[in-house]
Amino acid sequence: MKPAQIVYRIRPSRPEAHLFEVRCTLATVDPAGQRFALPAWIPGSYLIRDFARHVVAIRAEAAGKPVALAKIDKHTWQAAPVNKTASLTVICEVYAWDLSVRGAHLDQTHAFFNGSSVFLRPLGGERLPCLVDLQPPLGDRYRDWRVATALAPASGVKGSARARGFGLYRAANYDELIDHPVEMGRFALASFSACGVPHRVAISGRHDCDLDRLTADLTRICEYQIRFFGEPAPMPNYLFLVTAVGDGYGGLEHRASSALLCARDDLPYAGMKGTPERYRTFLGLCSHEYFHSWNVKRIKPAAFTACDLGSENYTTLLWAFEGFTSYYDDLTLLRCGTITVDDWLGLIAATIDRVDRDPGRQRQSVAESSFDAWTKYYRPDENTPNEVVSYYAKGSLVALALDLTLRAGTNGRCSLDQLMRALWQRHGEHERERHPGIGVGDDDIRLLAEELSGLDLASFFAKAVHGTAELPLARLLKPFGIRLRRGKGSVTPSLGVKTSASGDELKLATVYQGSPAQAAGLSAGDLLIAIDGLRLTPSTLERLLCRRQAGTLVTVHAFRRDELMAFSVRLGPPTAGKHRLRIKQQGNALRKAWLRGQPAVLDELGDDRRLLDDDRRAPSACR
Repeated sequence: MKPAQIVYRIRPSRPEAHLFEVRCTLATVDPAGQRFALPAWIPGSYLIRDFARHVVAIRAEAAGKPVALAKIDKHTWQAAPVNKTASLTVICEVYAWDLSVRGAHLDQTHAFFNGSSVFLRPLGGERLPCLVDLQPPLGDRYRDWRVATALAPASGVKGSARARGFGLYRAANYDELIDHPVEMGRFALASFSACGVPHRVAISGRHDCDLDRLTADLTRICEYQIRFFGEPAPMPNYLFLVTAVGDGYGGLEHRASSALLCARDDLPYAGMKGTPERYRTFLGLCSHEYFHSWNVKRIKPAAFTACDLGSENYTTLLWAFEGFTSYYDDLTLLRCGTITVDDWLGLIAATIDRVDRDPGRQRQSVAESSFDAWTKYYRPDENTPNEVVSYYAKGSLVALALDLTLRAGTNGRCSLDQLMRALWQRHGEHERERHPGIGVGDDDIRLLAEELSGLDLASFFAKAVHGTAELPLARLLKPFGIRLRRGKGSVTPSLGVKTSASGDELKLATVYQGSPAQAAGLSAGDLLIAIDGLRLTPSTLERLLCRRQAGTLVTVHAFRRDELMAFSVRLGPPTAGKHRLRIKQQGNALRKAWLRGQPAVLDELGDDRRLLDDDRRAPSACR
């Protein structure tokens, strides 16, 4: 590696005030005046976040003397010209109080940051190698703090600080620098190996996690996914950075790590039996972010192969990169034996319900949802369910539908598994190093699926990806011996709304498109007071409605702001029941190959006796 020409130093300077001090020193500067900028967004989370708004103070110096620094837009500064032999250092204070996986958070208990929210980018120097000096906060109260990061340590640093992880680290360029989040503080640390690759789990926050159970389950997940795409793993080591809180959920992928936020009750505890729902959800999150190590971090949409960190980067493909990953996160748990077939079918049914309940699926395609992520998906409001479809949830159902289509249409010879591996071989980072710009284009997934399968998939993609038609999942599941049906619904007539409760107050959170409430003029934010003169509370709404019939005209009183208003609402039919998936044909060889991730071609689908064991046994695909 060439000698670093950009050196960063970051220290939690005032944890009690949530302030980092961050220095950026550039040896070679623009003679016309070097510009520096903070990213406006973080890769993996498609919303302009304007991290520069958290810079509370900034200055520049060269050879120990102040250098004028002018702000030229919301996230860019320009230094005055300096002597060409002098190094230029910019020092800034960054406020860090964002307890999420996307930004930075600092107090007396820990420090966490993503590089995109703290490290200035010298414009024109993005490809230069970097050194970053991670320093502990000053004071005896922090003497037992240590560091967890997947950044590569730089050589030549010794002593107790290095033993705790502090000191110099290196990155090949700015993109690599900001793709390795850092945790400082007191955390539980466990390690395991997956296909010979060292993995670690660092958990901050109060918790009682059974680390042995967690690492055993993560080993199976990671080994399955590495073998799914093919050894060796694309990273030399991997780190799960977990922040446990009272209530929280989120994850963000990085090239050799993931930042995870969870409720402490989501973690396994000593003596826990089976895989409870909360822990299953957490394992699904870990599986999701780990799968991104291939699908997004190394197989990328063409629009992301050279990201502009200062503005939006539009693509219509998030349905594949997030949706396909959402499909495989739980399927990995099934194939590893972490959950049962019944568990997995329940998760698929819940996803179908989640997509089905929002009218937005009838107004927006997953391709449009991908493109509009910057302005709609990450900026939800009271009307979002009426106009937006989730490229995560519906994208995972598109993945399911495509997988079933490929398998049934080729008699088991082609699958989404093969498509993912082909994408890795043709569009993975190893290929882009040889052929820059080989990111995935808008039609590449369809064209590659057609090439592998020999099927004409134009109609499928037109309807499932670019259209708003309902996915024919019941028909697609039938050849696999699985029946999709709705259970019994409610008998209570409906207003067609989503409510939120606070004490005894009941507000309208969403009024669904075409609902009785919308037709009557009720709106999101209205505070419901009474139906036919009887007081409404969160506990009485159901009781009052169930005594009436669909089609009945009722009077609803509500406050809109401080004005009391009356609405005549004709009650609608009861809400439909939840979806259920059930295995109806035991010993179905197509299903066996699918759920086990079988690579073999099934020539005699009805006579493959090797696959006729009990369907409800947890698969053992991690071999």
